[in-house]
Amino acid sequence: MKANWQLARIGKQYAFSAAHQLPCVPDGHPCKRLHGHNYIVEVEIRGEIAPKDGFCSNIDFMEVDKHMKPIIEQLDHHFLNDITGLENPTAELIAAWILDKYPVKYLYSVTVWETPKCWAQVINEDGFYKKAHRE
Repeated sequence: MKANWQLARIGKQYAFSAAHQLPCVPDGHPCKRLHGHNYIVEVEIRGEIAPKDGFCSNIDFMEVDKHMKPIIEQLDHHFLNDITGLENPTAELIAAWILDKYPVKYLYSVTVWETPKCWAQVINEDGFYKKAHRE
């Protein structure tokens, strides 16, 4: 079936729990103290719908899981400040760290939710709609 449009967005959510403190905030700021969050991470891929398999940029959710699960395991139930590259683990820097660790560079964005009302998103500078592989 040929659609009238050929661009798609897909996303997947992951969760982890971790502790952190923000060393760069002023004294007296509540986030300077040790505390934890139940984080939600959303990754998004944007691309053409591939005629070969009908997936966004030929990428299915199982492939995303294959790359994301080891990254999430590095964060889950850890003190984030002890992870190399996350010495100041703001939501923005956690999202950027995940985007950097993802081994294949087709992610459009990574969003990290610290609470149900607070999130930060990092967008891949080359992450706009990608062409699907046309085999």
